Amino acid sequence: MTIDKSIPKATAKRLPLYYRIFKRFNTNNFEKASSKQIADAIGIDSATVRRDFSYFGELGRRGFGYDVKKLMNFFADILNDHSTTNVMLVGCGNIGRALLHYRFHDRNKMQITLAFDRDDNSLVGTKTEDGIPIYGISTIKEHLKDQYIETAILTVPSLQAQEVADILVDAGIKGILSFSPVHLNVPKDVIVQYVDLTSELQTLLYFMSQAHDQTS
Repeated sequence: MTIDKSIPKATAKRLPLYYRIFKRFNTNNFEKASSKQIADAIGIDSATVRRDFSYFGELGRRGFGYDVKKLMNFFADILNDHSTTNVMLVGCGNIGRALLHYRFHDRNKMQITLAFDRDDNSLVGTKTEDGIPIYGISTIKEHLKDQYIETAILTVPSLQAQEVADILVDAGIKGILSFSPVHLNVPKDVIVQYVDLTSELQTLLYFMSQAHDQTS
């Protein structure tokens, strides 16, 4: 199942949160959940939940709530979490190594199966503790030739980000999660999501400052 492009980006970003909440509700043996319960679990208001869900038609009934198991499976379909998605990682620096040890598949059906770094990095030719092989960046296209991988995590320095992105696109990658704080120029059929930790921290500090000013 694919997401309608008319759905706001903010709504699309909340889909994994809804899925996580319904999985938790299901684990706790909830059969039904109200929009308020869902909103409280995520930290938003009920109206936002109802508006988000309205983009997908009738997911619940007024006065009845939402069927937890049904909605859990619904979001699993949307997020393609019924089958395992293999992901590659490029850049085995501090962030890259942390991600290599992050057990994505314990929480969702995603797993990093290949990693790449500079050809002269001492890590090239080795494997992580979980058995993920690390290859040189120059061999990306060669190693993806027989792999069904369309998603890459990019954690290389900003100066190399565009060059590596070009290599990924040429190798057939269709989605990039970039930790490099630079805009990447890619074809229209390639989706890029950016994770800027410095920007997020600065935003947090700004809101903390605003909250402090309002209470002082």
